[in-house]
Amino acid sequence: MSAAPTNNAGPLALEPSEQIIARKFDNCAADLIVNAGIGFGVGVVASVLLFRRRGWPVALATGFGAGVSYSNCNYSLNPYVLPGTKVFKPSA
Repeated sequence: MSAAPTNNAGPLALEPSEQIIARKFDNCAADLIVNAGIGFGVGVVASVLLFRRRGWPVALATGFGAGVSYSNCNYSLNPYVLPGTKVFKPSA
């Protein structure tokens, strides 16, 4: 059996803000790729099956996917835009 990994910094170690922003940005980029890809696929299927191979359903669905990922990223990076979210000032 192997021992569990230990954290030398202790249980209350804080993550640097640069790493938090980098992690959020990486999640935003991954979300953009996934949502735009799903939108592209839905647009291709809709174009082939419903719209006689026109190009606009592909562009529209890809734009919808990119817009959803932009909105999710905006919520992730800016907590003030979420309705019902209270952001408290840190106590000095």
